[in-house]
Amino acid sequence: MILHTTISGDGEPILLIHSGGMTSVSEYQEQSEYFSEENYKVIRPDLRGHGKSVGTLENFFSACVKDLYDTLNHLQIKQCHIAGVSVGGIVSLMFAKEYPGMVKSLCFSGVFPVKPENWAESSLEEAEHYEDLFNNNEAVAYLNEIHGENDWKSLLSFMAEEDFYPFEHTGDVSALQVPTLYAVGEQQEQEISAAITYKQLNPNIHISVIPFSGHLVHREQPDLYSQVLHAFIRNS
Repeated sequence: MILHTTISGDGEPILLIHSGGMTSVSEYQEQSEYFSEENYKVIRPDLRGHGKSVGTLENFFSACVKDLYDTLNHLQIKQCHIAGVSVGGIVSLMFAKEYPGMVKSLCFSGVFPVKPENWAESSLEEAEHYEDLFNNNEAVAYLNEIHGENDWKSLLSFMAEEDFYPFEHTGDVSALQVPTLYAVGEQQEQEISAAITYKQLNPNIHISVIPFSGHLVHREQPDLYSQVLHAFIRNS
């Protein structure tokens, strides 16, 4: 399936993939401006079920990977840099594993290689957070606007399910040879532990701890994230 995509700039292609519940235009705006000015072609797709991209949630992550493949082929892009955060980070990692020849470099954030001990509790808290969100009129209006006809409430509920996360894929990185960076916010202790685990699983994975940020490093410290990502790309 070809995804709805926002494109800016011209030059070497870089693919930026948003987090769960967001869209191509609601995230990575600062990075889009930065890399466009640095002579990159910035490609921001809406993942299936997000924004203006349709698609069922069945086999979500595998389907997203195939969607990206179809979309890049449609855009006649044979190879690109790719960066994603949270759900977008999972999709980025899985894509790089499935189609390594299409990936010049990989940067992902907010991803776990193994299930945390408090995963069931965290999933329950996430579900409760979404229930509160569903009752927030301002948030509902915003999400209705950015997701159009997509059922974003079902999407978020689906992402809060305990078995939603594909740990069998996120933890399997020993054979990954694509130049890879794990960018992590210093305020997320579990994700810092995840970064260390990734380095142990594959010594070729680089780590960048970004200060004054948490799970959404690209949003909380956009300038630092952009500079770190660009430095990594130039040295890949």
